[in-house]
Amino acid sequence: MGDIVNVAASAVGRRDRLVILASSVGTVFEWYDFFLYGALATTISRQFFAGVNDTTAYILALLAFAAGFIVRPIGALIFGRLGDMWGRKNTFLVTMLLMGLSTFVVGLLPGYAVAGVATPLILVLLRLIQGLALGGEYGGAATYVAEHAPPHRRGFYTSWIQATATVGLFLSLAVILTTRLIVGEAAFNDWGWRVPFLLSAVLLAASLWIRLRLHESPSFLKMVAENRTSTSPVKDSFGRWPNLKIVLIALFGLTAGQAVIWYTGQFYALVFLEKTLRIDGALANMLVAVALALGAPGFILFGWLSDRIGRKPIILAGCLLATLTYFPLFHWIAEVGNPALARASSAAPVFVVADPSDCAFQFDPFGKARFDSSCDLAKGWLARSGIGYTNVAAPAGAVAAVRIGEHVYPGLDGDRTDPAFASWRKAWEKGLADRIHGAGYPEKADPDTVNKPLLVGLLTILILYATMVYGPIAAALVELFPTNIRYTSLSLPYHIGNGWLGGLLPTTAFALVAGTGNSYQGLWYPVIIAGATFVIGMIFVPETKGRDIDI
Repeated sequence: MGDIVNVAASAVGRRDRLVILASSVGTVFEWYDFFLYGALATTISRQFFAGVNDTTAYILALLAFAAGFIVRPIGALIFGRLGDMWGRKNTFLVTMLLMGLSTFVVGLLPGYAVAGVATPLILVLLRLIQGLALGGEYGGAATYVAEHAPPHRRGFYTSWIQATATVGLFLSLAVILTTRLIVGEAAFNDWGWRVPFLLSAVLLAASLWIRLRLHESPSFLKMVAENRTSTSPVKDSFGRWPNLKIVLIALFGLTAGQAVIWYTGQFYALVFLEKTLRIDGALANMLVAVALALGAPGFILFGWLSDRIGRKPIILAGCLLATLTYFPLFHWIAEVGNPALARASSAAPVFVVADPSDCAFQFDPFGKARFDSSCDLAKGWLARSGIGYTNVAAPAGAVAAVRIGEHVYPGLDGDRTDPAFASWRKAWEKGLADRIHGAGYPEKADPDTVNKPLLVGLLTILILYATMVYGPIAAALVELFPTNIRYTSLSLPYHIGNGWLGGLLPTTAFALVAGTGNSYQGLWYPVIIAGATFVIGMIFVPETKGRDIDI
């Protein structure tokens, strides 16, 4: 009898390992696909949005990245409904196939110089398909693993799914870095950026092969056998107040703060290193990759810990820590990441002295607007160069000027229709660059002055915050909802939080920085949302550890 029990236990162990491995490998692949675009936003802006100015191109590239996040809640509804009616396994096989093929095609797209406006339109379409697929992937994987897990290990089992997002980002950065090192920076910017996208075909084949070996979730099969399947999961999830109330609590008391903390630590930090601190892209990718490798075990640790002390205290503690420490941490990152920039900003702060009515918000989605007022020229050049500045109002009608410490550099004025204006502008920008660099502002961060160990340590702290809020979140969401509408119910708040609030963070933060000139202004976005989640979560979120999920 004892031998039979041991064999059965061993079989269960093997089954659980296959469930976790198959779900995790597939999800790693999908996150790899999704984050390739984010990590290569600067390169993609040059390849696919070359018809507009540099600032607009970068914002458009970020918006195309965000487009995939915007449609994720729609994907959650579509595939969540299928998952609750058709089964968990079949649904996330479809989402994986859509995701992989879309990513592969991105690697084949011609540049703007070849296909013109068709290229960015096709790119956005592919991003939308990816977003829809990812909207259905996460809920299926999290639900599938949780429904296989023993009640006392649910947090630990699902934490492996949570780690896949970081592993996917780490893998995308590692492939990008390796490709850059092999082909060289010039070749990478020309054609090498396509390699990571094309490699997704190999990952897709391997992931599909592994997932095809899975069987359906026992909770789903039990529900079907007991004839408890919902015929209208969307209506039952969001058309009935008792469940809709739980959806709203899950969104505002859990996933909203989790999302902005995750994306601040793992994506916005990379944007900050490259665009604000002017650290070389390859070095920035390497620093973030090392921090991810060091911090990733935190997902498993906090998932395991949530099985002992609960989901709620760990998630909300992460929200509180982020709210209180983001500003000092990012100031510290700036000091060690680009010491020369930090010294120059302190010794010779930059001010744009201009008539406010002369200054436009420099966002041009169609590439047709002209930002050539004296104020726009000054702010545009400073924003593109990663130079923070403070706005100072000047009398109406005054020509804008840039004050660097105590020295004033006059703005450019003149007839914009004069054919010579373009050459005047070029000479004026060169003169401003000379003044800025003469005041100690570096054109790029000097790799030799970057305090790499300390910077990696600070980035790892940001990653650990992300692991605190993200490690236990799958178990918490699964335990909030009944089996027959679980896939649909948990997917929507997760993807509104992560797709909208989290996914729009880079674009929103970049716009705030560009509009105000303050390099840290974008941090108000995650700080306010994380702080609100902490308060709402403390009041309304129940502790779910140990709940029976087969109901």
